[in-house]
Amino acid sequence: MQQDKQPEYGPVVFRDRTAGYAFLTRSTATSERTIDWDDGETYPVIDVEISSESHPFYTGKARTVDSEGRIAKFERRYGEGEGAAGSS
Repeated sequence: MQQDKQPEYGPVVFRDRTAGYAFLTRSTATSERTIDWDDGETYPVIDVEISSESHPFYTGKARTVDSEGRIAKFERRYGEGEGAAGSS
């Protein structure tokens, strides 16, 4: 493996502005913008639109928008019990 072809791997801050949450990790991603972190160091910062702090799956605030139930829609489309397999 050629060493000069590998991307630089270093500390980067990912920031979720909607949740007011940021975390420091290592990544090959880079940015021109920087942020002063809690340890007094300056790191590149990458703004993300969604993270575990704002994603509905992780926060438990998932909404299910089902104005018409799937069963009702199926019965309306194919009829209730008409032509069902095994019925005589």
